[in-house]
Amino acid sequence: MTWLLALILLPIVGALLVAGLRANDRTATLAALAVSIVELLLIIPLWLAYDPSGERIQQASSMEWIPAFGIHVSFGIDGIALIMIAVIALLVPIVIGAMNSTGKLPQGRTAGGFLSLILLQEALTIAVFAATDVFLFYVLFEIMLIPMYFLIGGYGGANRQYAAVKFFLYSFLGGLLMLASAIGAYSLAADRLGQGTFDWATLVTVVREAPASTQIWLFLGFFLAFAIKAPLVPFHTWLPDAAGQAPIGVTVLLVGVLDKVGTFGFLRYCLPMFPEASRQLAPLVLVLAVVGIIYGSILAAGQRDMKRFVAYVSIAHFGFIALGIFAFTPQAVAGSATYMLNHSIATGMLILVVGIVAARGGSTRIADYGGMFKVTPILGGMLLIAGLSTLSLPGTNSFISEFLVLLGAFETRPAYAIVATIGMVLAAAYVLWLYQRIMTGPVRGDALVGVWDNTAARSASVAGGGGSQVGGGPGTAAAPEIGAKKAIRDLSKKEIAVLAPLVVLIVVLGFYPKPVLDTVTPSVNATVAAVQER
Repeated sequence: MTWLLALILLPIVGALLVAGLRANDRTATLAALAVSIVELLLIIPLWLAYDPSGERIQQASSMEWIPAFGIHVSFGIDGIALIMIAVIALLVPIVIGAMNSTGKLPQGRTAGGFLSLILLQEALTIAVFAATDVFLFYVLFEIMLIPMYFLIGGYGGANRQYAAVKFFLYSFLGGLLMLASAIGAYSLAADRLGQGTFDWATLVTVVREAPASTQIWLFLGFFLAFAIKAPLVPFHTWLPDAAGQAPIGVTVLLVGVLDKVGTFGFLRYCLPMFPEASRQLAPLVLVLAVVGIIYGSILAAGQRDMKRFVAYVSIAHFGFIALGIFAFTPQAVAGSATYMLNHSIATGMLILVVGIVAARGGSTRIADYGGMFKVTPILGGMLLIAGLSTLSLPGTNSFISEFLVLLGAFETRPAYAIVATIGMVLAAAYVLWLYQRIMTGPVRGDALVGVWDNTAARSASVAGGGGSQVGGGPGTAAAPEIGAKKAIRDLSKKEIAVLAPLVVLIVVLGFYPKPVLDTVTPSVNATVAAVQER
């Protein structure tokens, strides 16, 4: 038993426990929160036990599963997997803690059912990042779609069934392409070694020696599966629908973590296993990356729905991550690896704040809001912090990642890096424009106007002297009754506490990213060396 296995098994046990508490939503929520906090605490010994200067794969464990085909249940982590496991362990308790603030569950649905699926999703996602057997990775890649399908289809918005089916079919079909390539790699190993295997380290050694034409065909199966999952343009169309219909907490996990399985797959599988194919097809991938940056940015600026806005912002960011990976320089790949973490933090906070805004105002339409900062200044400040991190302002966590991506990409792919910088300008435009429309200007929206008018009337009454008189003497102007319309309140202490860890990480990693960079650098260097070696 390793710390890593404990991290995989604990949420599964927790999911079974919470599923049995469906009759009591409060108890189920507290139980799920407790399990997720213990899971987060287990990250501490896992992180401390990881030695960046040691073996690439650590916390390794393996047992035979299907011996006839050399298939094992094998787990282990490198620095890149470690930071992704850490971020999902961080986001799950935050999602659970914010659940009551980001909208109600559909009528007839229980918190126990919802949270058991969340915990199961956490376990499967951690297992995907930790798998070191290629067949096991494929199985988990497909199985982790099941809880997400039910989370979107069972607890989402009006078009949830369409969004859930589209999400499932895209990812499932991509996984089948990966399976075909994995079987091809297995056959190569059987021809060269006399016995087939799905062990990742062995396949890296064997497949990289295959002819370029063979590598290209095998590369395409893995690449398409990961490009759909990431997603890269033009394989992205499922994401705006899924993110737009999923509950806020589910959107956090979908955009913040599940999508990173795609970019993680580029780093773990595509580059080391198929170095020649990666080099030959890099220009095509880079075109898709920069097109995604510009395309996602332009469509984000034109969105009318806040949740779909976040989806297109993420498509642009995944373009930056892909650009760094296929630039093949240590700086760019390190930037992409840390961008995976920092995007999860920044976008996770942005989605949560958007969810709180929508829950307060009863709508995700941007046009339904305006001047909200006058009514909810703390919420407005949280949206600003999340937005500034999203646009990679210096001093926020995302800046160093984007800077390293562009710096490294400029060394080998200057034309693509120059085009990508346009995305930075567009990011500032669409984030600040979103903030301006929601938080500044005249107060708009029935709920906001009701509270603002009542507050302004009461302030005017007090200023006129009537508010200080008792009994309705001359000059008294009775203040309208607050709450005549739906009240919009600012963040509570509990909600501030839920968002506080993300704010702290945005600031701390903005000024001191060294712990994360030190953790991923050895894995990054090994990946770059593998793809550059001829």
